[in-house]
Amino acid sequence: MNTIKKKDALLKLEDNNYYFLASSSYADDTLRTLNYGDTFAVFDRWGDINPIGKGVQGVYHRGTRFINSMQLRLNDHRPMLLSSNIKFENEILSVDLANPPMDDLAGKSILQGTIHIQRTIFLQDGAIHEEIHLRNYGQETYHLRLHISCEADFKDIFEIRGLQRKQKGQLSPSRAVGSNKIRWSYKGLDDIQRSVELRLSPDPNELNDQSGTYHMTLHAKGSINVHCAANLYAEEEAPREETYMEAYGKIVPWLEKSKSIIAHVHTSNEQFNHWVNRSKNDLLSLLARTSGGVYPYAGVPWYNTIFGRDGIITAMSTLWAAPEISRGVLAFLAENQARHEDPVQDAEPGKILHEMRYGEMASTGEVPFQRYYGTIDATPLFIMLAGRYLQRTDDLPFIRAIWENITAALHWIDNYGDLDGDGFVEYQRKAASGLANQGWKDSHDSISHADGELATGAIALCEVQGYVYEAKCQAAYIAGRLGYDRQKEELLEAAQKLKQRFNDQFWDEKLGCYVLALDGDKAPCRVRSSNAGHCLFTGIATPEKALITAGTLMGKEMFTGWGIRTLAANEARYNPMSYHNGSVWPHDTAIVAAGFARYGMMHETMRLLQGLFEASLFIDLQRMPELFCGFDARQGEGPTSYPVACSPQAWSVAAVFLLLQSCLRLGIEAPEKELRFDGPELPSWVDDIDISNLPVDGQFVGVRICRSEGDMDIDISRKPADWKSLVM
Repeated sequence: MNTIKKKDALLKLEDNNYYFLASSSYADDTLRTLNYGDTFAVFDRWGDINPIGKGVQGVYHRGTRFINSMQLRLNDHRPMLLSSNIKFENEILSVDLANPPMDDLAGKSILQGTIHIQRTIFLQDGAIHEEIHLRNYGQETYHLRLHISCEADFKDIFEIRGLQRKQKGQLSPSRAVGSNKIRWSYKGLDDIQRSVELRLSPDPNELNDQSGTYHMTLHAKGSINVHCAANLYAEEEAPREETYMEAYGKIVPWLEKSKSIIAHVHTSNEQFNHWVNRSKNDLLSLLARTSGGVYPYAGVPWYNTIFGRDGIITAMSTLWAAPEISRGVLAFLAENQARHEDPVQDAEPGKILHEMRYGEMASTGEVPFQRYYGTIDATPLFIMLAGRYLQRTDDLPFIRAIWENITAALHWIDNYGDLDGDGFVEYQRKAASGLANQGWKDSHDSISHADGELATGAIALCEVQGYVYEAKCQAAYIAGRLGYDRQKEELLEAAQKLKQRFNDQFWDEKLGCYVLALDGDKAPCRVRSSNAGHCLFTGIATPEKALITAGTLMGKEMFTGWGIRTLAANEARYNPMSYHNGSVWPHDTAIVAAGFARYGMMHETMRLLQGLFEASLFIDLQRMPELFCGFDARQGEGPTSYPVACSPQAWSVAAVFLLLQSCLRLGIEAPEKELRFDGPELPSWVDDIDISNLPVDGQFVGVRICRSEGDMDIDISRKPADWKSLVM
């Protein structure tokens, strides 16, 4: 057990159970989720929020669940559900309900389906708004009672995920305020007072400290509207007094502006179009506006905040289609790069942020994630993204502005990342409260040996060495562009030496792939894992080893038919229902596919695209989740859900864009002013692809790729006059 004390708060943690406690399961895929900036909400299909057990339903803001119950009743009955949908742009939950058989307040019988109730719900940053529209389709007048109840519990998101607290702050009794408001308040152990103010319009006939009730006369063919708004705020902020339409009017401009951030893709396959456009809208809904620009929050519900690794990989996956995201990610992470050593935060000069949290438990130090740097890969990934961004945009002034951050990251790699001086970058957590494993597979049991024994000591992951290799190559490219030729040559030499050492020490001929890691004693973890595929993504693999690795990854032990398992089915710790030991992560599969394409293995790339596309057809809303279970694909069935998977999840919904770029083999080389297609291919179920609003050199370019007599025709429209297109 680990024990963390701060401000007299006490929390006991099982090692690394920060992320995926089964006790916090919300496997019911009928839940409905809205998110907007730092606020998100999880409803049932009726549009209600139910305080069920350890359930996740509620309205959350900046790491705290403010509202844990909000329910609507008509004459004390729960209405019948007709339909429940998230609008395609993710801004509105629209729910259609009808009355069950019941009597009105005067005892008059109302036939089922006579009264229609439409609930329209949307979020602002720090607020939830709802319009309740009742229409009587009957031929008589009815007297009705509409009851709206609400409760607030102000639980930290880590509490909801299963962590126990011995002390909590002070929850004040709720109280009615005036004729139409109810207020709840909580003073946390972080000395911050958080409040909810519920406002009903028009004024209800009855108001108490938890609910408002309307007594309505609903005439034949008549209708009535009721509006409900809840503001979530901290300290002495004044709650907003906006009408439903005023609040929605503030969202519309952002929705319109955000559409230009990501290029639009349309193909001849409507099901594929739906997957691409759902993914685009999901990603747009996760973009937060920061001081550096837009930044993709990692995912709802558990990770609706800044994550370094997740943000970088999301940005890298969408760089060709949405370079603005990459710029925002680079700017924010540069601004928040570690400047000094702090073992509790796992911070060291030059290190790139892992995660930033705003809730009470992060503020008090009960969890270490207020500003936490415990990741081994975000720092080289940051450099990789910077180099790729420069090639994509030629935005040299911006890269020059963060060059000091890049050199600080390089310094961290060489002076802090290599813990034992063997030339490889390793991790070992600095404080007991931190993460034991610090690669992307950060669960406590994700790094093991062939016999299932967990790896210990300073661990060097195979994919991290690949990230470092490409980071040095990209830093060399940037240095050359900035005129630092000597530094460029030194970085290229270091990269090549690393590549040689890596292929000598991480390759295992018997496994047919790179080992997962070297442990603290330099003993190789001889297990087949998806991590090896990342070595193709970065180019550290030699061509012959890349080919052998691809064969292993596409074998029956690793390829499910839908995607690549995180761990092969014949390994000791394999469990298809685990978080990292046999499940399928869409972003991971997309990275492997991009690695295949890098080495020209297009058949394998297409199989992975096909697999994830087929999986999407069975998934609710075609919204690719954080992960799903790693069972073999079964004909006529979809993948098995993982019970606590985030959805939407940024790098999962971004995966389709990386897959598209991989099959098109599209490169946008801004310094050379070239659009390059290096042997593009289309899947068999797509005849043509149109890409519009593709940002290139300050303009929006159109690209059309279509199959023609066994070849590919490519047409570029509206490209800048000094740009050229190359098909190789």
